[in-house]
Amino acid sequence: MASLYFTYSAMNAGKSTSLLQVAHNYEERDQRVLLLTPAIDDRAGNGKIASRLGIDRQALAFSNTTDLAALIEARHRQQPIDCVLLDEAQFLSEEQVWQLTDVVDRVDIPVMCYGIRTDAFGRNFPGSAVLLGVADKVSEMKTICHCGRKATMNLRIDAQGNAVKVGDQIAIGGNDRYVSCCRKHWKEKLDKNS
Repeated sequence: MASLYFTYSAMNAGKSTSLLQVAHNYEERDQRVLLLTPAIDDRAGNGKIASRLGIDRQALAFSNTTDLAALIEARHRQQPIDCVLLDEAQFLSEEQVWQLTDVVDRVDIPVMCYGIRTDAFGRNFPGSAVLLGVADKVSEMKTICHCGRKATMNLRIDAQGNAVKVGDQIAIGGNDRYVSCCRKHWKEKLDKNS
């Protein structure tokens, strides 16, 4: 029986690397995977999942209006899919998360989503919030703050390395725009200690 998985972490924990390893493992067993990535995140190029380790793969890019259940079911009818792997799951809409539950429950295809829980200001991404609530299996990948504690927060920085204290929830970027840190240092940088 298929399950919906959500693997989350702060940025730079190796989520994309893990996703690409899972794809390799399935394919090594002659099973077919469908790789999905939000079109909004085109840092590595449109429709590409890339790891900071330098490995990447082509993926099917989707928008926030794509009906993921319809897309996956159509692909599955063309050629059976053994697993769906989705990167940057925080950019899913709430409706798209529910569509993924349909893929799992109705079509019996496991779906593995990888993403971050919260934005740079400590607010849940809508897609991540629903995944945390409805995924069959939730797991956390760990990374560390500069102090050695577990990093749970994503600090947005400007070109000079200063904390960005207000802004849009979505601002695409990598190490040039974000630093993973523990809550204590995130609060200090955003002056949230009272």
